[in-house]
Amino acid sequence: MSETTPKVSSVRRVIIASLVGTSLEWYDFFIYGTAAALVFNKLFFPEFDPLVGTLLSFATFAVGFISRPLGGIVFGHYGDKLGRKNVLVVTLLLMGLATFAIGLLPTYASIGFWAPALLVVLRFLQGLGLGGEWGGAVLMTLESGESHRRGLNASWPQVGVPFGLLLANGVLSLMGGVTSDSAFLSWGWRVPFLLSGLLVIVGLVIRMTIAESPLFAETEESGHKAKAPIVEVFRNYPKQVALAIGARVGVDVAFYTFVLFITTYVTTYLDLPKSYALNAVLIAAAVQVFAIPFFGHLSDVRGRRPVYIAGAVAAAVWVLIFFRLLDTGNVVLIVLAAIVALIVHAAMYGPQAAFISEMFPTRVRYTGASMGYQLAGIVGGALAPIISTWLLDRYDSSLAVSGYVVAMLAITVVCVFLAPETSKADLGDGAPLEEARA
Repeated sequence: MSETTPKVSSVRRVIIASLVGTSLEWYDFFIYGTAAALVFNKLFFPEFDPLVGTLLSFATFAVGFISRPLGGIVFGHYGDKLGRKNVLVVTLLLMGLATFAIGLLPTYASIGFWAPALLVVLRFLQGLGLGGEWGGAVLMTLESGESHRRGLNASWPQVGVPFGLLLANGVLSLMGGVTSDSAFLSWGWRVPFLLSGLLVIVGLVIRMTIAESPLFAETEESGHKAKAPIVEVFRNYPKQVALAIGARVGVDVAFYTFVLFITTYVTTYLDLPKSYALNAVLIAAAVQVFAIPFFGHLSDVRGRRPVYIAGAVAAAVWVLIFFRLLDTGNVVLIVLAAIVALIVHAAMYGPQAAFISEMFPTRVRYTGASMGYQLAGIVGGALAPIISTWLLDRYDSSLAVSGYVVAMLAITVVCVFLAPETSKADLGDGAPLEEARA
């Protein structure tokens, strides 16, 4: 059965719902990452020296990446069996409640060991929700739109990343500007977390108005749904999962170096005001909001692989320039470094959602795409801040960090090159992509 042509209004509604939901989820995720760099080391690990406290703080950040694959597997299973829409409501609710609870946590000074322990538990729940969120949001847009716009449509949930980053850093910058350093450390950092409760209500209202994915409905009606999606993925698509992990890992490392490690580098290593890094990332994220759909559209025209590989090569070159610009201490050059960094990242991230999702058939697409995407987060985003911080301390040079990013991007280039080009594949028959399995 071929792909049907959906109504434009329904596709737009799905895109808006997916974009709003993912923006809120990534807002939750990023305020944790920024707070880990600026606050948590002092409030939850105060008995350690600053470097060790920062490493432990980033370790709690990494917990979210470890739980994301589990969330991808669990929610991917139900997404392939019960549908995309209902799972997306649950993941948004889980993420929002965990983030809101972090804003209420007592610190180490109040309850001792239990403070970091509870922080880890809530971070685990954050990752669980986000792990299930990405696959569903991407598939709703990919499977609801026209086939020749899959790259563009699937890129809109990716825009939720800079939107969430923009919102998170914007709120944190605002709180940092209206409060003193002591007030921000005392209560100001909690406000962005508590605000998540209100934002989630808005997201849930919007998300509950959309219809189920047409391709999933087609598979359900035909009786082709997978009985055990995770088993089928491991049995029939291990190569696709491995290539998806490799294609993702370099993108993840580059991204968290550009938007998270920059805060540690600027404030701790260069001893510059934290506003330099926060505002630079804020401006760069605003630019990336437009860059991601552009490159998603370009992948529809030129193919996923050429755009993806070009972005990876550009990112490998730019990371060497990136730290040189930060070292100047000039705020304008720091902003320039961040803007270009997120543009080259967008060249990879724009086509990425469609590229990974199209490797799998509809019956196991939620599980397969989520596994490949989220497993890469463990060796990519979870470890990137920790490894970068350790390399900087060990070698006292950003060159070691740049070399690490370049090596991970090289893995991405190889895996994207080995993967099939699926931009023109028909996804509507519910059968495996034989050309992708060849």
